Amino acid sequence: MIADHYRLFARYNAWANRRLYDACLALPTGEAVRQRPSFFGSIVATLNHLLVADRIWFGRIEGVDYGARRLDEVLYANLEHLYAAREDFDAHIIAVTEAWDDRRVMQPLRYTNLAGDVFEQPLQVVLAHVFNHQTHHRGQVHDMLSQCEGAAPPPPLDLIFYYREVSAT
Repeated sequence: MIADHYRLFARYNAWANRRLYDACLALPTGEAVRQRPSFFGSIVATLNHLLVADRIWFGRIEGVDYGARRLDEVLYANLEHLYAAREDFDAHIIAVTEAWDDRRVMQPLRYTNLAGDVFEQPLQVVLAHVFNHQTHHRGQVHDMLSQCEGAAPPPPLDLIFYYREVSAT
């Protein structure tokens, strides 16, 4: 049951990312990289942060080094390339979570953060953090989209919209 919860969130996460990126790609030229009052400074920088953070966390979970060293790292300045990398990693997240059972999700995860501090926490808490973190920063991008000149209204990203969509099919 618990593993099913995180599989649902992995699929929802990919759905919400696709909707958000599609809205960003529809922006007038320059809007996605325009500096705005936000924590990371622009839509593209915030979307980069999300991919960096996911690579860091799933690297810890899988014992793989995805090469991310800073939370503000810009992996891709080009939105189309960033979107392609996001879709690839979302598919990876789905594949990883599909392989887990409840026992795996309940196990502790021991990891070292970027500052070199060691922690041990239940994987289910780490996963809750990862998906909550995505929602938090997608909300920031959603807000920035609403501020863009000549942009369509940002798409709904709530979990219930995802659930209604997949339940209807």
